[in-house]
Amino acid sequence: MRELDKLIAELCPNGVEFVKLGDIAVRTKGTPITAAQMKTRDKSDAPVKIFAGGKTVAYFDYSDLPAKDIKNRPSVIVKSRGVIEFEYYDKPFSHKNELWSYHSERDDVDIKYLYYLLKTQESRLQEKAMSMGAFPQISIPDTEQLRVPLPPLEVQREIVRILDNFTELTAELTAELTARKKQYNHYRDELLTFDKGVIYKPLGEVCEYADYRGKTPKKTESGTFLITAKNIRKGYIDYETSKEYVNSADYDTIMRRGKPNIGDVLITTEAPCGHVAQLDRDDIALAQRVIKYRGHIGIINNSFLKHILLANEFQLKLLKATTGGTVKGIKGSRLHKLTVPVPPLEEQDRIATLLDRFEVLTTDISIGLPAEIAARQKQYEYYRDKLLTFKEIA
Repeated sequence: MRELDKLIAELCPNGVEFVKLGDIAVRTKGTPITAAQMKTRDKSDAPVKIFAGGKTVAYFDYSDLPAKDIKNRPSVIVKSRGVIEFEYYDKPFSHKNELWSYHSERDDVDIKYLYYLLKTQESRLQEKAMSMGAFPQISIPDTEQLRVPLPPLEVQREIVRILDNFTELTAELTAELTARKKQYNHYRDELLTFDKGVIYKPLGEVCEYADYRGKTPKKTESGTFLITAKNIRKGYIDYETSKEYVNSADYDTIMRRGKPNIGDVLITTEAPCGHVAQLDRDDIALAQRVIKYRGHIGIINNSFLKHILLANEFQLKLLKATTGGTVKGIKGSRLHKLTVPVPPLEEQDRIATLLDRFEVLTTDISIGLPAEIAARQKQYEYYRDKLLTFKEIA
């Protein structure tokens, strides 16, 4: 940071010029290709990366696309529909026609500096896109007309260096978390693979359950926290991403099918389907598309049940039982009939204890690697916004 402060004091002490993005960057078009073509013609080891909206990508050979549609300059890709976001790429690429990208041919512009600047505009552009109708999207003028600060090139490069270091550290932590999760999943599935002597029984026989189907409860600004399918992740409950409440006076009516206890196991039946978590508090209400299971005492351990429902064997069984097209779902009556292994309670307790210890490292959002990654991301965003805030020269 000291080097950056020194450069600013030396090269632009009175502020910097603000210019339109379209005046300093060259906008390029994509290639006419459909999602179906990207899927069927994808070659995982090919050199040209094709971008679509969201995380959808494909890889083509040079001969698979018109030469004019292949970009070879480091660029910022504008994902303009659905989830509005920007992505930097410095290898051969192309993208669908509804996207566009920017590179610069000027000696006083670092394109990665522009990428970091555009990342600060994502939230604002996402809000604008949501106001455009049923399908969120932005138009070319929304980026072309953006006024951006243009400090001297040395300042741009120092900012890029600082932010690259933040990004690299977060990427290393994320890679470690991914490896831990893979290791945990392998360990869990190995522990939960039983010989032929273990009896399998339907969920509805080994648990009491409550299905919260019916009328959506009226939401309020405060009251009792409402856990919806959006809060249930793969192994834990996220209380931060989605915060909804119901009137505490209506609690008994909303939870008439069965009130929650700490330790109860939740599974989502749609949007998304098959996410599982265990309740760590009982001062909550449960929404539609969530089913609550409580193992019968002496038959199945709730913590063991949670791990069983998360394991690959049950998830594949669940997937085969789902119905629907784009949005997969399962009815409670069908879910209750899916079977789970029921080994002796001593074995259940042993397995649950081992997996609970390992799970803390990967899925607990209050400690461990996920919390460190979240903290680093907040730190990165804070410094990014601070570094990219300039006084406009008079």
